[in-house]
Amino acid sequence: MEKDEYFMRCALDEAKKGAHQTWKNPLVGAVIVKDNHILATGYHHHYGEPHAERDVISKLTPEQLFNSTLYVTLEPCNHFGKQPPCSQLIISKHIKRVVIAQIDPHKLVTGQGIASLQKNGIEVTTGVLNEEAKNLNEHYTYFYKNNRPWITLKQAVSLDYKVNAGLNQQTSITNHEVYDQVHLERADYQAVVIGSSTAIIDNPSLLTTALTDYPPIRIILDRRGRLLDHLDLTLLNDDNPTWIFTQNKSLANHNFNQNVKCILTKNDDLSDLIAELRKQEIQSIYVEGGPTLEKSFLDNFFINELITYISPDFIGANGISGVIPTSSHHFDEVDIQQLGNNIRIDERNKNV
Repeated sequence: MEKDEYFMRCALDEAKKGAHQTWKNPLVGAVIVKDNHILATGYHHHYGEPHAERDVISKLTPEQLFNSTLYVTLEPCNHFGKQPPCSQLIISKHIKRVVIAQIDPHKLVTGQGIASLQKNGIEVTTGVLNEEAKNLNEHYTYFYKNNRPWITLKQAVSLDYKVNAGLNQQTSITNHEVYDQVHLERADYQAVVIGSSTAIIDNPSLLTTALTDYPPIRIILDRRGRLLDHLDLTLLNDDNPTWIFTQNKSLANHNFNQNVKCILTKNDDLSDLIAELRKQEIQSIYVEGGPTLEKSFLDNFFINELITYISPDFIGANGISGVIPTSSHHFDEVDIQQLGNNIRIDERNKNV
């Protein structure tokens, strides 16, 4: 088991190399071992490109692969998608043993890859560094286990729990270290959500500084259609994807550029948003809206994570307070980090 864990850690390290480039696909790493020596390593480089198993196998000869052991962080697929099934490739190369960290939670894969390997006489071991593998693809795992996206709320507040200096005022609260952290943090999510007020007052780009071909989709919730009076906003005119959820038919029918998509909703609550994200297989969202939007999330949904950035400054009595939910909320895990003179509190609920 110690050897299995050692080689699986190597596979996990390989998987991390694909960070921010696999989009809706999970991060996966693979290692081929023979006679206790690593012959090759591989990983899933980019969405739509060869899976980790195919990547590592491509580096070796049939003789090297014969009777070898494959370590892979996620169960090999057994269906045709953007790539042919990895299980069939493994079988065809006469690999003797496959060690898997995590069984794939995706219903198209779960157990089928393992069954196919075993049916063809390949020894399969599962669960080696299972928790580490799950944590590597936390949002992917959660989405396919629970059929809804992972929801993270992020807020930046002063020491007296204010989010800006006054109504409809853009206020810089946190320091540059927090600014850098948030811009990197966005890349960990497939969508960033704000309300129309934040879009209009702050005119943000909501981009990430992380290297990725898949920046998060910017989502604006604009029930009344206020954006029709602010069509010059950055989010509506740059080259990155923006989705607008609205009940206003004029806004929904407006002729935006090809990067803007409007979804006409029926409900005042957020149920249409979550349903559409589920349908589009958006696995994670990072909510950066104001207190009203965040209160709506807290009051109506299971929140997986709350990230709060705290500045040591006071804004004063005229400032607008941060989110105050209707009922109490407890988070199972808390991590506190100092960023210059600011504090980052990351509160999380354990996966359910």
